[in-house]
Amino acid sequence: MKKLYIFISFILLSLISFGQSSEGDGPFSQLIIRGVTLINGNGAPPIGPVDIVVENNVIKKVQVVGYPGVEIRESRRPKLLAGGKELEASGMYLMPGFVDMHGHIGGNSQGADPDYVFKLWMGHGITSVREPSGRGIDFAMDLKRKSAKNEIVAPRIFVYTGFGQGSKEEISSPEMARAWVRNNADKGADGIKFFGAPPEIMTAALAENKKLGLRSACHHAQLDVARWNVLQSARAGLTSMEHWYGLPEALFTDRTVQDYPLDYNYNNEQHRFEEAGKLWQQAAPPYSEHWNKVMDELISLDFTLDPTFNIYEASRDLQRARRAEWHEEYTLPSLWEFYQPSKISHGSYWHYWGTEQEVAWKKNYSLWMTFVNEYKNRGGRVTTGSDSGFIFQLYGFAYVRELELLREAGFHPLEIIRSATLNGAEALGVSDKIGTVTVGKLADFVIVEENPLENLKVLYGTGAIKLTEDNEVVRVGGVRYTIKDGIIYDAKALLEDVKQLVQEKKQAEDYKILQPGVKE
Repeated sequence: MKKLYIFISFILLSLISFGQSSEGDGPFSQLIIRGVTLINGNGAPPIGPVDIVVENNVIKKVQVVGYPGVEIRESRRPKLLAGGKELEASGMYLMPGFVDMHGHIGGNSQGADPDYVFKLWMGHGITSVREPSGRGIDFAMDLKRKSAKNEIVAPRIFVYTGFGQGSKEEISSPEMARAWVRNNADKGADGIKFFGAPPEIMTAALAENKKLGLRSACHHAQLDVARWNVLQSARAGLTSMEHWYGLPEALFTDRTVQDYPLDYNYNNEQHRFEEAGKLWQQAAPPYSEHWNKVMDELISLDFTLDPTFNIYEASRDLQRARRAEWHEEYTLPSLWEFYQPSKISHGSYWHYWGTEQEVAWKKNYSLWMTFVNEYKNRGGRVTTGSDSGFIFQLYGFAYVRELELLREAGFHPLEIIRSATLNGAEALGVSDKIGTVTVGKLADFVIVEENPLENLKVLYGTGAIKLTEDNEVVRVGGVRYTIKDGIIYDAKALLEDVKQLVQEKKQAEDYKILQPGVKE
């Protein structure tokens, strides 16, 4: 009976998918997107209806063609040239392609291959990704080249190699650090992802990287942060920080190290993450003299914050993160297993996670979000990154959750879109090519049928729940089209591909999602 049910489900899924294609349509000598409401990435309010003209992957015109509720004036509409393509999008909303500033391209431990990850990202409108360390520069550069040529369905990729990755021996001198940085640049990397190192190593590596014109990111791990925090990194030339490690340490006024319990062990991840949840309460209070001084100096250095709020959300509400509705259909069995409590898997720190830990993390978030929001208010750059593939956060879906958490932090929805688009492009040094819908830039767009400013949940692949006037519960939203390099992708078809892959994996393993500690 079970096998019959599986067979019927597979047939139904095939029928639903029939007629849809996850392969891109294009590129075209000319593409005209008709009748959209434009939400640009520069903080401007929506405007529409507009027609957007793209020629050979370059935006040529953004033409206002009417007014809301008034019939469009055909005389204003740009003309379609021979061989061109029209995309009718009247009533829809168009934004620049989203930039994920912290996107790991799967992992061997998670069993997540690039195709799976890419389709989840592209299915959520993510057209550019910065990979901050992964499975090696050769692996990442191969995918970057294929994406640039549109030989694969993937966002454009910016490679930030993990510092020291690929080195035959540990980097133990400034000379070795500089040599590694030069070699990394020669291989075509866009930058470096640091985890911290002795001060003399960090100083040399950052100076060399800056001299070469490359950018950088850092997860200031506890093993080095007592000697080298975010402020020191920024002064030395670091261009962006990941998460928030190293920032509370820069805000200390009455200590130099966090208040570690005396039985703390960094390799015990519950120790690591439980104590991290108490760290912001040890820093200078919001708007105090030292708090203001650190913030203002970071802003003066044009330093970028990439908070990745979502990746730690399970710390403040484990049940919510575990039971997110998309896990059942979109999370690979191998990835779900990786998430489960483990003394070995990174980010699986649920040795005995309870109310006390969650309450501490909720306080942590309040202080953390206060800093990030005020940083934005004072003109500092805040970007959107997801760090998916860990701690119950799924590629694509977690990015939308990050947008929601920026809203919780105090960002206006238009500020959120700017963080997800223009700010990311600026941080990557490519705002002349992507980040806003502007004449001369590349054709990277996200198109959705509902207004994402009213409800960010319409960007989830699972959509948002809505009640109709007839008292019917429906699902609305989900990205309709993702356009990268002028190529149109059916975002829903991309996600159907993922669902089918996950279903096949589960069938092959006779698998179902179980609660931890529950065995059949």
